[in-house]
Amino acid sequence: MRIAISSKSGCGNTTVTTLVAKKLGYKVINFTFRQLSEEYNTPFWEFCKQAETNYEIDRELDRRQVEMAMAEENCVLASRLAIWMLKDADLKVYLTASEEVRAQRVLKREGGDIKAKMAETNGRDLKDHDRYLKIYNIDNDKYDFADMVIATDSLKPEAIADMIVAEVNKRLQTK
Repeated sequence: MRIAISSKSGCGNTTVTTLVAKKLGYKVINFTFRQLSEEYNTPFWEFCKQAETNYEIDRELDRRQVEMAMAEENCVLASRLAIWMLKDADLKVYLTASEEVRAQRVLKREGGDIKAKMAETNGRDLKDHDRYLKIYNIDNDKYDFADMVIATDSLKPEAIADMIVAEVNKRLQTK
């Protein structure tokens, strides 16, 4: 069972993915822009800026994520584009949250000022959206094909993970 979970920043993707994988005993695959920027020894925000014009950065990240997922029989892949890129996923989940909630979560994780985090998060969303369209012709605002779309605004990560695990178990019973 390969599970793909996608979202924009601040929706709880990493936390939920980790919980789902732990509950199922699956491997987590969450290779990120931050990790790739560290491999390239480039500060994260500078790396993001480079990715705006160097599409090979996205292609490398996405290729490596899919390769990692396909090497596993059971895994949970977390990434912005997991539900689009892992075409063979047995379950595709998209997490949503309001801009305000997402900015609050990013603020809690990274610190700073709420207005700045809101602007930063919105700016990153717009740049990501533009890049995904240019590179892959993927509109990451259109995720209606996902098997599950979960609004995370008022849900605890544990409850979200339980919803996903219940769906996995349901699918495993019908296989």
